Amino acid sequence: MKILRFFVCCTFISLLALSPAIAGADTGSAAEYKLGPEDVIEISVWGDKDLIREVVVGPDGNISFPLVGDLKAGGLTVAQVRKEIKKRISEYVPDAAVTVILSKVISPKVFVMGKVKNPGVFILGQKMTVVQALSMSGGLSPFAESGSIIVVRHLSNGGQEAIHFDYDEIADGENLKSNIYLEPGDTIIVP
Repeated sequence: MKILRFFVCCTFISLLALSPAIAGADTGSAAEYKLGPEDVIEISVWGDKDLIREVVVGPDGNISFPLVGDLKAGGLTVAQVRKEIKKRISEYVPDAAVTVILSKVISPKVFVMGKVKNPGVFILGQKMTVVQALSMSGGLSPFAESGSIIVVRHLSNGGQEAIHFDYDEIADGENLKSNIYLEPGDTIIVP
């Protein structure tokens, strides 16, 4: 009975420690998060109910807001977008209190496919390693070739790169540098 209580307590503490990851956002990196396509932000200008909108970042990275027009939000932080909106709106509404809130993180996705328990698309709300993404997918299936995993990464020049990942080495505590941080759009293929 004592062992069961110990296990339950350890599980609860682990869940508390992982709660930011489960929520999909790391509070330490939220200020550094750069907006991307499909992310949703809420913009409001205090004192004007017509200037409260939920805005989706378009595929081109642009948003549109009254009195501001089109604004390139992709690649900017929430604070940078707030500053730019305040600057543009100030000629119409001087000293306006502008609030910008990131309401949905959708753009940075990674894909896990192949012989995992739950293949799918996962939102990259914080820094995530290959092992963490595999864990989110429920882990490897019993028939997975764990030593032959590939991470496919799209390059800025339009090409792709295949990065070899050996899960067995990581499990043995070897070659830990290969447990790289994933980038948006990465695809993990488990043969």
